[in-house]
Amino acid sequence: MFFNSFPFAVFAPIVFLLYWFVFQKSLKAQNILLLVASYFFYSCWDWRFVFLLLFSTVLDYFSGLQIEKSTDIRDRKFWFYASIGINLSFLAVFKYFDFFVLSFQSLFLKCGFSVDVFTLNIILPVGISFYTFHGLSYVIDVYKKRIAVEKNFVEYAVFVAYFPLLVAGPIERATHLLPQIKVKRNFNYDLAISGLYQILWGLFKKIVIADNCAHFTNIIFNDPSQYSGSTLVVGALFFSFQIYGDFSGYSDIALGTSRLLGIELLKNFAFPYFSRDIAEFWRRWHISLSSWFKDYLYIPLGGSKGGKWMQIRNTFIIFLLSGFWHGANWTFFIWGFLNALYFLPLLLTNKNRTNLEIVAKNRWLPNFKESCQMIVTFGLTAFAWIFFRADSVASASHYIKGIFTKSLFSLPEIRPTFLILLVLFFIIIEWLGREGNFALDSFRKQGNRWFRWSFMMLILVLLFVFGKEEQQFIYFQF
Repeated sequence: MFFNSFPFAVFAPIVFLLYWFVFQKSLKAQNILLLVASYFFYSCWDWRFVFLLLFSTVLDYFSGLQIEKSTDIRDRKFWFYASIGINLSFLAVFKYFDFFVLSFQSLFLKCGFSVDVFTLNIILPVGISFYTFHGLSYVIDVYKKRIAVEKNFVEYAVFVAYFPLLVAGPIERATHLLPQIKVKRNFNYDLAISGLYQILWGLFKKIVIADNCAHFTNIIFNDPSQYSGSTLVVGALFFSFQIYGDFSGYSDIALGTSRLLGIELLKNFAFPYFSRDIAEFWRRWHISLSSWFKDYLYIPLGGSKGGKWMQIRNTFIIFLLSGFWHGANWTFFIWGFLNALYFLPLLLTNKNRTNLEIVAKNRWLPNFKESCQMIVTFGLTAFAWIFFRADSVASASHYIKGIFTKSLFSLPEIRPTFLILLVLFFIIIEWLGREGNFALDSFRKQGNRWFRWSFMMLILVLLFVFGKEEQQFIYFQF
C-alpha cells in the first residue's frame, strides 16, 4: 500500500474517522486502533513479514523489562547485548548475507579459485532497517537509563509499528514518540490543516517531480554509452531531484498524516539542496538517520572529544556505515566514502559547524558567496548520487568516464522542457518556503484566502496532469 495509491487514499480517511469520531474518548481504544491499522498496513506488503515485525517488537519489549528489573550488571548486559545481537543478526541475514557471500566468491574467483557458495535468495522485508533502529534506540536508552521502561505492550508496539513511519521513516526515538502515544490527544484543527498542506506538497514532490525525473533518469542510466557527456550530467541532475522528491516527499506525507492524528514526528528534511557545505547538507538530509548515528555511534566512539585522528576515524566509520545501511552494494560504500572525503576538509579546519542557520535568512536572495557555495555543494552531492543510483561500481565508473569527454560541451540529447520548468517551479517554492517547517508552511499562513485556494488548485491540477502510474518509493528497498 503506497502513500501515493488509491488504497491508501481510502485507508487513511477510515483510520482518521474512527480515530476521532468513534474512539476519541478512549486513549486505549485509539492506540489499539493505531496498532491494528499499522499491522494491517504492513501486511499489505507481505503478511508473512508481520511475524518478523512482531518478534522484533516482543524481543525489545521483553528485553527492556528485564534490563529495568535486573539488579546485577551482568544480567543487564546479557539482556542488552542479546537484544542488540538478535536484532542486528536478523538485519544482517535478510539484508547482507547474500551480498557478503557473493563478494567473497568474487574475490576468490579473481584470485584463481572456484568456490561454491550458499545463498538465501530471500526477499528483503520492507522497512526492516527502520523498525530495527526504532527498537535498538529504545533498548539502548533503557540500558543507559535515559528513559523509563515501557510496561504497556500496546503503547510500545505502536511506537515500533506506527504506520506513517513504519516502512521508510523518519527513524523515531522512544524519548520523542512514546510520550505522545501515552497521553490523551485532542483534535487540533490548525495542526490537521498543516498536515493536509504537508501531505499535498509531499504528493507533489513524489508524483510530479520524483516520478517524472525517474522516467528520464532510468532511460539515461540504463544505457549511458548511448548519450553525450552533457546528457549524462542531465541524468545525474534528474536523479538528484528524483531522490530528494521521492524520499522527502514520503517524509512529508508521513509527517502530515501523523499530524492529522495529533502526533508530531521528527523532522527528516530541512531544504538540504540549499546547503552551503557538506556538513550543513548532512544536518538537513535524512536528519533522523544522521542524528541516530551521531547519538548512538559517533558520540560513544568518542565523537569530537579526541584528537583529529579519532575525529577522522569516527567520521569515516559513520559515513561508511550510513552507506551500507542504505543497501548491500559496494556502490553505497563508495557513496558513503565520498561524503566522508567531502566532510574531511571542514573537519580539519574546524568549519563543520559554520552554517547552522538557513541560507539568506530574512532575505529574498543569497549573496554571491552563498550562491557559489550552494552550487558547489549541490554539484558534489549530485556527483556522489551517481554511485547511489548505479547498479554496480563498474557501471558508475563507466557513467563518470562518459561525462568527462568532449561531448560534455555539446547540447544534451534529452532536455524535456516541461520537466525543467516543473523542477524550476519546485525550486522556487522550496526557496520561498525554506524558513518554515516545510515548503507550503508559509503559503498556508498567507492572509489572502483566494491566493491560497488558487495555489492549492494549481498543485492539484499539476498532480492530475503530470501524474504517472503508481510507482514505489525508492527508500522502501532500504
